[in-house]
Amino acid sequence: MPVNMINDADGSPRVILSEPTGSTAEVLLYGGQVVSWKNERREELLFVTKKALRKPYKAVRGGIPIYFPQFANFGSLERHGFARNRLWSLDPSPSPLSPANNQSTVDLILRCTEDDLKAWPHRFELRLRISLSAGKLTLIPRVRNTDNKAFSFTFALRNYFSVSDISEVRIEGLETLDYFDNLMQRQRYTEQADAITFDGEIDRVYLSTPTKIAIIDHEKKRTFVLRKEGMGDSAVWNPWDKKAKALPDMGDEDFKIMLCVDSAAIETPVTLKPLEEWKGRQELSAVSSSYCSGQLDPRKVLHGFS
Repeated sequence: MPVNMINDADGSPRVILSEPTGSTAEVLLYGGQVVSWKNERREELLFVTKKALRKPYKAVRGGIPIYFPQFANFGSLERHGFARNRLWSLDPSPSPLSPANNQSTVDLILRCTEDDLKAWPHRFELRLRISLSAGKLTLIPRVRNTDNKAFSFTFALRNYFSVSDISEVRIEGLETLDYFDNLMQRQRYTEQADAITFDGEIDRVYLSTPTKIAIIDHEKKRTFVLRKEGMGDSAVWNPWDKKAKALPDMGDEDFKIMLCVDSAAIETPVTLKPLEEWKGRQELSAVSSSYCSGQLDPRKVLHGFS
């Protein structure tokens, strides 16, 4: 399907993806960032703050920003790296698409600039394929080393999920795993809860996470299923009330209706030799929750048991 590109009021380009059942996605070329994903009933599935600072050279708070070549402050670069604060381009020579019916796709590319090389002296190409199909949004990032020496990087797709009430949300699939707690000087702990629920600020990086994670919204009776490959870690973040009030691009009450669960490569940085390429994959889907005694059977979501 052809790419539908429009310009926002400030002149910034935006790509609109749509598919026959009626779902849509919107992608800003600035940051290569998905900022909307609506299902066939036109319900928005991603959170974007209404206080988003639509300033030049500033990523939007929400959607799916891309963190490269550094996650958070796990290094000496600007927080979360520079890819989310660069203008991407349509990829003129994307890899061939595998045959798929009724799928809407855009291929983006970010190449390093001279300014990037001053901050991070490595030449690279970062490609991102965003595909929309019925009930699914798929992102495939690829990093290629175009330099003559090896380099290492960390990476994340930060997913801002829209939820009804954060106190009614639980995550299945991260129980018993180790995590870094960024609220405790990045100390390492082991998750003791049967499922992750929320009653305060959380900022963690779960390690060696499964390829499937379920985010269950009891009030909306909706479950987000996150499937991932090539990204072994998962960050979980919600700022809660005090931190939300301190963030200039977030409403005071926004923390109640959002939750970030990332696909990431953090604990073990990816190392590429010259001309090598790394590839990740993330598939998001939203399904109606099946209840048993008021709780979703996690085996059905995480393992596909009927």
